[in-house]
Amino acid sequence: MMIKRVRRQFRRLMLVGVACCISGTAWAEACLAFRDKPMVPTDQKLCQSLSATVSDPSALPLDEYEKALSMFFDNWCHRNTEAGWVRDKYVRDTGPFTASRDTTAINGNWSGAYHGTHSPVVIWYSPDMVQWIAENRGPDGTRSGTQTPIPAGAIMVKEMYPAPASVCAKKDPLHLWPTSGAAIMVRDPDASFDGWFWGWYGWPGSGWKVDWPAGESNAPPGMGFGQYCVNCHGSARDMTFAELRNIEGHPGQPEVFLSQDFFNNQFLGTTGGVAPADLKSADGKTPAGDIHSLRANAEPVPAPLGKARSDGHEDMTAILTAFAKNGSPFDYNFTPVRQMPSQTYDNVWMPSSGPSPHSQFMTSDQCAGCHDAGSTGLQFDMTMPDPLGKELLNLSPYATWRSSPMGLAGRDPIFFAQLASELQTFHSEKPDLVQNTCLGCHGIMGQRQFQIDQSLEHAGDTGSAVVCGDFQRSMVDAIPYGNGHDGGPHASYGALARDGISCMACHQMVLGEEGTAKYKDAPQNACVLERQAQLNPNETGFAKTFTGSFLVGDADTLYGPFETPKKHPMEYTLGITPAKGKAIKTSEMCGTCHTVHLPVLKDGKQVGTVYEQTTYAEWAFSDFRTGYTVDGDLPLGPGKMALSCQECHMPSSEDGEKFRSKIASIQEYSTFPAAANTFGPDLIDLQPRKGFARHTLVGLNLFLVEMFQQFPDIMGVPTADPMLGAKGVDPLAYTERAMIEQARSDTASIKVENVSMTDENLTADVAIASLTGHKFPSGVGFRRAFVTFEVLDAGNEVIWASGRVNGAGVIVDETDNPVDGELWWDAQCKARTAPEERRHQPHYQTVVAQNQVQIYQELVSTPPLDDGVPFSCGHNVAPKGQLTTSFLSICAEVKDNRLPPAGYLGLDDRIEIAAAIGAGEDLAEDAGFTAIGDDPDYQKPTPTGGDKLTYAIDRSKIKGTPASVRAKLSYQATPPFYLQDRFCTAEGDDTERLAYLVEHLNLDDTAAENWAFEVVNTGIVAIK
Repeated sequence: MMIKRVRRQFRRLMLVGVACCISGTAWAEACLAFRDKPMVPTDQKLCQSLSATVSDPSALPLDEYEKALSMFFDNWCHRNTEAGWVRDKYVRDTGPFTASRDTTAINGNWSGAYHGTHSPVVIWYSPDMVQWIAENRGPDGTRSGTQTPIPAGAIMVKEMYPAPASVCAKKDPLHLWPTSGAAIMVRDPDASFDGWFWGWYGWPGSGWKVDWPAGESNAPPGMGFGQYCVNCHGSARDMTFAELRNIEGHPGQPEVFLSQDFFNNQFLGTTGGVAPADLKSADGKTPAGDIHSLRANAEPVPAPLGKARSDGHEDMTAILTAFAKNGSPFDYNFTPVRQMPSQTYDNVWMPSSGPSPHSQFMTSDQCAGCHDAGSTGLQFDMTMPDPLGKELLNLSPYATWRSSPMGLAGRDPIFFAQLASELQTFHSEKPDLVQNTCLGCHGIMGQRQFQIDQSLEHAGDTGSAVVCGDFQRSMVDAIPYGNGHDGGPHASYGALARDGISCMACHQMVLGEEGTAKYKDAPQNACVLERQAQLNPNETGFAKTFTGSFLVGDADTLYGPFETPKKHPMEYTLGITPAKGKAIKTSEMCGTCHTVHLPVLKDGKQVGTVYEQTTYAEWAFSDFRTGYTVDGDLPLGPGKMALSCQECHMPSSEDGEKFRSKIASIQEYSTFPAAANTFGPDLIDLQPRKGFARHTLVGLNLFLVEMFQQFPDIMGVPTADPMLGAKGVDPLAYTERAMIEQARSDTASIKVENVSMTDENLTADVAIASLTGHKFPSGVGFRRAFVTFEVLDAGNEVIWASGRVNGAGVIVDETDNPVDGELWWDAQCKARTAPEERRHQPHYQTVVAQNQVQIYQELVSTPPLDDGVPFSCGHNVAPKGQLTTSFLSICAEVKDNRLPPAGYLGLDDRIEIAAAIGAGEDLAEDAGFTAIGDDPDYQKPTPTGGDKLTYAIDRSKIKGTPASVRAKLSYQATPPFYLQDRFCTAEGDDTERLAYLVEHLNLDDTAAENWAFEVVNTGIVAIK
């Protein structure tokens, strides 16, 4: 029996082996790109009529040009040998193909991995292009003595095929269908600084679509000027690696790379030869793994990260948006929510004339090609393995910033709903002031570039006056193409504004006396000076730059943190020189925007000024202050825990170890497959940098990130990274992780102390220590945190609670009714609830009832109603108006008991530091506290910062027998009263959009469940 079994197994093995041997041979012979009939032009007149059009990309709008280009390629006009087009000799590799064997299995399989800069290629050259190569690049790779520019209209079409090249190398290229599409280059030196139109094209069936107008993917465009292609081609002279020896009819042999393809036609054991992954498609249309096709096909439609609610949460619907069903001026259940313009349109590149005030700002996609991970397809600097999965964490500057609140600022639905309220209800008399002020931060690059261009256009028209113009909300939606959009003239400004607080906004900033003296009279800053005079009229020095009123340097310089940056790649592709900046690592770089100084408006008139946001000042007054600015030391020196804003929000180390990585992804000389006509390693090889900073830039606004995760279609964004694609964790998911880590590790700690119970009372102290370098919460004034204190029975059921929430995040009492201050309007948005009473939860030192809740927040009020009595506005003014969420209506503080940071300074010390940075005493006062009584935790610097309060509960009010207690601190970026005020004070697209997002956002099983982001929790503490 044993002998028979062995014989059967041997016979079966031999049969499999024969089959596998045949299979392996078949793979070696089967070029899946091969077609029986040649694919050549059949309509010479059509090709001739399209030739001039495709040679001049900038002569047409991109949507029209792409359609013409599609017709040109679909008819194989680039293979028109009769018209002088010439091709490579045969399909050739652009890098090694290496074999490996699975050693974990008996008779393990061989498989291959391709390491080319592209999939194997056949390049077709237009007549003028091949003539230029022949005249400027010799057959042996030498360059002629006199170099001439590549002529306008020259074209290269890089057809791409299965790897390795040996699969199809012996086939006639005219019979090959490009399985991985084609990378195209069209010379247009008058359109962009790099001088080329770039793109990836796929023939019908490949998934390629015209991306102008934008499709559903919201991905960066696959064609256009200023494309990511320069991250490799910028390493080549004239932006092309082309050489004469590759071309048919010219002497020489193309470059040869290691190709371990032996296993395709050998007997390989029980399962035989395995075709490379990009050969598995029977129709030959599956894209290969090169960066072009992966990027173009990675995400046809953005995949939501999380499932939104099909119907609104009943608590949210009933309490916050009931008006939308009963008498609202809009009804988003029957009218589709207007989407934000696709991110595809956010594409502003460097013009051919190079950097100037007219090209002061470009969109972040111009940076992504080099400063996103995986962008070359071969190197994966700026990544690390995901400890929670199989993908990579993309830690690059672009990816971490793009999905942060900074990167999303230009599309923030909460901001735009706020802006709608300011324009329609709060300050309709001052639309220009409102829009320029607010969009000067959230849409900073669009607003600034518009005003720069306006001032230059009208220079001299009105004598010495500067004409800046008014940037408007409607311009943010401007796109060049698409139904219902007539925004062509403003399309670039819309793209820049939607790009948020983007790369060039920060990396062009100049601060300090030296920078001010050098650049205050520069044309790019003329309207910034006007902004400073309007918003910070009495401030000097650094304080003059508050509310995002900083100056920028020359358009041809970007500032980074490192000495001796590699200059050539950026200079060659963009005309911009990277340099070390003095301000880039200082907290003042963040403080210019995160100190918001605003006029107070009433009936269209300014009645005062106020600090709406003092995050920078709070840090400067804490133990976290570094004690210096660009211009030198500040009074009182550094605090005991000195850390800059960047050290917390842009971490460059972990557990004391500095991160080390290259900070860009380009085609280097020494680490890529050999290529002709490259610059030398001294110009393009990058060095790893110690202290590489992640641009995570997160606080705790997880609610915003969840909106972008679940509604990418409405927000107009992709969810996958444009370069790393499926190899990486989606950046929005990584940002969520970063926020949760920030909450759990770096925000606060909480503990329950002195728990005591008698027959009459249960008492406990809750101690909260702040770990932040500013107040918590900080930033815009409507953020809040609150304490939930629960008493539990032996079965861990809650039998008494202060700070419980319903599904909409509304804090409710034991009867599920909102506590005072939770809702400001009636259900129909027809009237405010007792606005003159300014109902809210006061600051508690002792909580005794379930309708009393310790909420750490800032509440502000408007100027008083017209009663003929003179009034003033300021920190120490008694509130006489109504509670407001309007940024430009803040006349008096009602409450500010936000948690102080460690070592918070007293008023006199705060005044001294404020004066040193050029601000008045009002900054020191506004950064103080209001309505905190005699609470000692707020009266003087404390060792840790924070607050301690007591819960003293009457046992008769507890339904059951207490066995334990629990306390937690939760955070709300957009409390219920704030959201309700948005929906009751405006209508239109921006309000509808936020209403839909709020009602359908699904926060179940997230860290922000029930619209309350849990920061820290004591766990159950037994009553002893």
